[in-house]
Amino acid sequence: MRIVAISGSLRADSLNTRLAHAAAGLVPAGVEVEVATLQGIPLYDEDLRSEGWPAAVAALGERIADADGVLIVTPEYNYSISGVLKNALDWLSRLNPAPLAGKPTAIMSASPGMFGGVRAQDHLRQILFGLDARVLTRPQVIVNLAADKFQEDGSLSDSMAVELMRKLMEALTRAGGDQDAINVQQTHPRWEPARARAVGGIRGAGQV
Repeated sequence: MRIVAISGSLRADSLNTRLAHAAAGLVPAGVEVEVATLQGIPLYDEDLRSEGWPAAVAALGERIADADGVLIVTPEYNYSISGVLKNALDWLSRLNPAPLAGKPTAIMSASPGMFGGVRAQDHLRQILFGLDARVLTRPQVIVNLAADKFQEDGSLSDSMAVELMRKLMEALTRAGGDQDAINVQQTHPRWEPARARAVGGIRGAGQV
């Protein structure tokens, strides 16, 4: 079983990229986790898309399509998700078949502030609903004051957060492997870059 963990931050030492790596170490035996970042994805531009899919977008779509589940780890910027994450989701919404449609998807967030990214999570759930992702609702993993909670080896010192992360990764593993998830994914043909085409994921994208 394979899970793709996507960090919504570009910073090399991002708290959320650290959280994605920490989550990768908490999966059941036999589960492989690949941590992906969003470097190299250009700003969404319909003119650019009409010239062909950017390599970074095609690669991310392929990773998601091949995975049994997706973990998105998001920072919170101004009560919402990061611009780079929203931009990546906009690109993914244009692929056909949509790689996130029916895909078991879990959410985590880390923040140096008191709220831990909870408002970003709420907004991300709304966006993923529009992409038809199969979003897990429990447990919620919200790591506040995160700058003080990572050890030098990348592990978290917050035992409650670690336990919630473990439970969420177990739930994602079950969702990715159960028959219902398989049935849902079979209604969406495997996405291949060679035959991907634009669909109406971004309303009016060709005109704005």
